Amino acid sequence: MDGRYAEPLDLEALARAAHVSPRHFSRSFRRTFGETPHQYLLTRRMERACHLLRTTDMQVADVCLAVGFRSVGSFTTTFSRHMGISPTEYRRRNGGVSDTDRIPLCFIKAWTRLPVGGAFGEEITRVDD
Repeated sequence: MDGRYAEPLDLEALARAAHVSPRHFSRSFRRTFGETPHQYLLTRRMERACHLLRTTDMQVADVCLAVGFRSVGSFTTTFSRHMGISPTEYRRRNGGVSDTDRIPLCFIKAWTRLPVGGAFGEEITRVDD
């Protein structure tokens, strides 16, 4: 999902790729990542949109299409709901490359994530001497 966020991904296709049922995929995904596959995909799209708005001069409509939305209206609504301001206002307030733009956000999130029961839900067993 991280590498194909701009494509029209759906739960059935993701579950099929993982060779599990959609329900099992969704449950396992949420347990591992702390959010549903849909929320995760929207988060990745918003992160990429923020990056493009900060670091390029692309029009908002082009950013919308580049991150996988088909409608500027739904992109603007979703962006405003997640970020608290419109894409245009976000660009105005945050224009220019920041130091964090030099580190991929997926690395930052993975590094700072505090998994419960192990990174992939595995149980941590203690071996006594």
